[in-house]
Amino acid sequence: MLNCYKSQIPCRRQRGIKLELPQEAGYLVFAAAANVLSNLTQSVGPLPAGIKDPAASNGVSNLQRCRAAGYLTLAAVLLAGINHREAIVMIDGKKVLFSGMQSTGNLTLGNYLGALKNWVSLSDEYECFYSVVDMHSITVRQDPSELRKRARNLLTLYIAAGLDPQKNCIYYQSHVSGHAELAWILNCFTYIGELNRMTQFKDKAAKHADNINAGLYTYPVLMAADILLYQADVVPVGKDQLQHLEITRDIAQRFNAIYGDIFTIPEPYMGKAGANIRSLQNPEKKMSKSDENANASIYLMDDPDTIIRKFKRAVTDSEASVRYREEQPGIKNLIEIYCACTGKTPEETEKEFDGKGYSDFKPAVGEAVVSVLKPIQDRFYDLSKDKAYIDNIIKENAGKANYYATKTLRKVQKKIGFPERIR
Repeated sequence: MLNCYKSQIPCRRQRGIKLELPQEAGYLVFAAAANVLSNLTQSVGPLPAGIKDPAASNGVSNLQRCRAAGYLTLAAVLLAGINHREAIVMIDGKKVLFSGMQSTGNLTLGNYLGALKNWVSLSDEYECFYSVVDMHSITVRQDPSELRKRARNLLTLYIAAGLDPQKNCIYYQSHVSGHAELAWILNCFTYIGELNRMTQFKDKAAKHADNINAGLYTYPVLMAADILLYQADVVPVGKDQLQHLEITRDIAQRFNAIYGDIFTIPEPYMGKAGANIRSLQNPEKKMSKSDENANASIYLMDDPDTIIRKFKRAVTDSEASVRYREEQPGIKNLIEIYCACTGKTPEETEKEFDGKGYSDFKPAVGEAVVSVLKPIQDRFYDLSKDKAYIDNIIKENAGKANYYATKTLRKVQKKIGFPERIR
């Protein structure tokens, strides 16, 4: 598949036909492309340094072949009579997935088991963009130095949790100006009535009555820009975020209806469901990093003693039996945590603790959680010591994110009539 980023080939990515060639056709493409290569390079620019004429392929390295494949695929399209600038190409042959987390508070066990843990395996199927959404964070007043620290810690935790920065684009939202630029444009295609229906704004406004700002109100538009900027096909969302994805789809469809097929219409990611972890002190609520009760949440960087202590204090009931049922929400939540950390089923857990009380079960859940979080913590501390490594990831992935973001933004700006930049 054509790798637009690495081969620097201008191409157009839209929802629709996927340009794809089977491996067996590669040899035919090499031969056919030789006849049109000179015309092709006039359209897309010269070959990158190191790529030889495909007609003389002997001695060309695998890396050179991969890079040349982009040009050769476009050559095949030209031979088929299709204008290469209208060809629809996915990134490395994969659909695009976008997600992110705010750099406020401390990540919880719920964030990890419900989302981050599942992200790790998605890079094999999707081209993944995982953002530290620090721009969203400032809708609530933040201490500047603390915000910078938390943003770096979150990016480092992404990697410590298993996200490969070579396979996934892990970056700061604030390092890609296209997020803010596209958000302003999309604001002009979003109706007040749509924003008034956003339940999350009402909830946050109630919590921060002293700072009900415009950013809090237009938060869903920036979220839409986050998603549409990378032409995301899928977005992993929880039930509380479905409304934001719906308004993103509405905005994209409205824009497309006016200007043509510019944005990919994103779908909710319907893969393996993450664990739905509830508060340890109130199982009617989900575990939250903003909970004022520190005993309600397990934070990813909690030490083992703190984790065990919090589980011992977890709210349960007076039945003293480990049963997975709705009538025992506290124990049901602990069983789900135990299962998520051990790979066991609720039935196996019930059998394991049959005849045992909560004094046995609660510490066992704590130990299971420690066994999962300790390797992540150790990896985090090791990564934090290597400043140059993290700095390089920040720089390289910001460049990659900006490349794709700019492609979408320039297309949008041209469609709405902004003057072209003089280069």
